[in-house]
Amino acid sequence: MASSTQSLPLTKKSLKSRLREGAKLYGLFLLSFSPEIAEIAALGGYDFIVVDIEHGAGGIREALNCIRAIEAAGCSTVIRVPDISQAWTKKALDLGINGIMFPMIETGKSASDAVSYCRYRPDGVRRCAYGVVRDAKYGFNESYLPNFDENLFVMCQIESEEGVRNVKEIVAVEGMDCVMMGPRDLSASLGLLQDPANPKVKSAMRTAETRVLGSDPANGGAYLAGMATAQDSAVELSDRGYHMVLGSTDVSLFKKAVVDDVKRFKLGSV
Repeated sequence: MASSTQSLPLTKKSLKSRLREGAKLYGLFLLSFSPEIAEIAALGGYDFIVVDIEHGAGGIREALNCIRAIEAAGCSTVIRVPDISQAWTKKALDLGINGIMFPMIETGKSASDAVSYCRYRPDGVRRCAYGVVRDAKYGFNESYLPNFDENLFVMCQIESEEGVRNVKEIVAVEGMDCVMMGPRDLSASLGLLQDPANPKVKSAMRTAETRVLGSDPANGGAYLAGMATAQDSAVELSDRGYHMVLGSTDVSLFKKAVVDDVKRFKLGSV
């Protein structure tokens, strides 16, 4: 049985590599945990798909089935874990993902903790099982250890007033590759959950954006990612300098499609 890296299929470029080359990446949140929907989305041309364990109904086993479908279609996979914990990080990374997203990062310390959960000792606290887990192709990938850090993309969400206040120290954390803005939770933290268009929310968003975009990802800074909303379309975010944009969720897209379909029938235009 072959055990050399030559026997493995060619791998696609990492998210880091594509961003370094100047690519703008477009993604989708997957909450349905449907491998079929995941595969369709990947074949449709998204650059990356976030399998959302924080808000989606699925867990690790369901995520794995979606990851396989996404990878087979040539797309990159990011998992959003439910919280900043070593246990969830370990389980997610062992699946062999291209990126990981941590929610509600509010301080440099929490960002540093998140990064440490992704790295093996002595640089972090991740446990070693790479000889038997999917992340290293169950031990077949002999080039795994020299390259795993380059191939893993760490995203930290800023989605609170405290996170915005501490954005500078969050961005400065070594190994934290990208800040993902969370506008809805940011609105809630400002007491404006039902008024996301309030100028206070916009001001907080711009403060964080400016700090991240003012950093240099090639020299310890971070890339900027965001989610399209009624206040900020995907194109508007891209035009403001966002490097990665998530346009929607699979659930939202399907909801709109079925509502439009029913309306067309009721109006007699199907």
